[in-house]
Amino acid sequence: MTAPLTPSQQPPHDSGWPPPPPPHQGPAGDPITAAEVLQGLVVTAASAVAGAVLGALWVWLAPTVQLISDGKGVYLRDSEGEAAIGADGTFVLLALAFGAVAGLVVFLARRKGGVPLVLGLAIGGVLGSLLAWWLGTKLGPTADVVAHAKAVGPEVVFDAPLKLQMGAAAMLAWPLAATVVHLLLTGLFGPRDPEPGWDLQKR
Repeated sequence: MTAPLTPSQQPPHDSGWPPPPPPHQGPAGDPITAAEVLQGLVVTAASAVAGAVLGALWVWLAPTVQLISDGKGVYLRDSEGEAAIGADGTFVLLALAFGAVAGLVVFLARRKGGVPLVLGLAIGGVLGSLLAWWLGTKLGPTADVVAHAKAVGPEVVFDAPLKLQMGAAAMLAWPLAATVVHLLLTGLFGPRDPEPGWDLQKR
């Protein structure tokens, strides 16, 4: 007399026992490949280079702060003006737009997504913002206000250098917009992982 077979010992082709469901696979569980890392690096580099365009647009679109000198000191021409705040707002709005476009382009180029792409968008956004800030201050009016005032003479209005009062907060606008837009698009329109047991339900 032999002992009955337990479920784990049933013959593999027994019609009374359905085949086991296929293992769950998807982008989240796949190992990161060298190609994906390279794609993330390309996104980082492209975002950083795009920062030059952001810097040029910032110089072109940002409202200017006007200064005037009386020969002894330099003063704001309009002490109640909001041009300084407008320069920060222009930079942040441009950075948000650049980030949203970057997230959209990366999603359209590779709908599967992946961690390297998200990291590329985030790091590239920070580098692009830093380049835009540096380039904007270089292309805009000189930062040596005293020398500029002496060069134009007293009672002559001149433009103040571009500055970011918000500092680090403005640097985060681009990477935040890029990652949020990309993750939202991936979650809404990206490829779906196959559900466990789907093949069994079809049968």
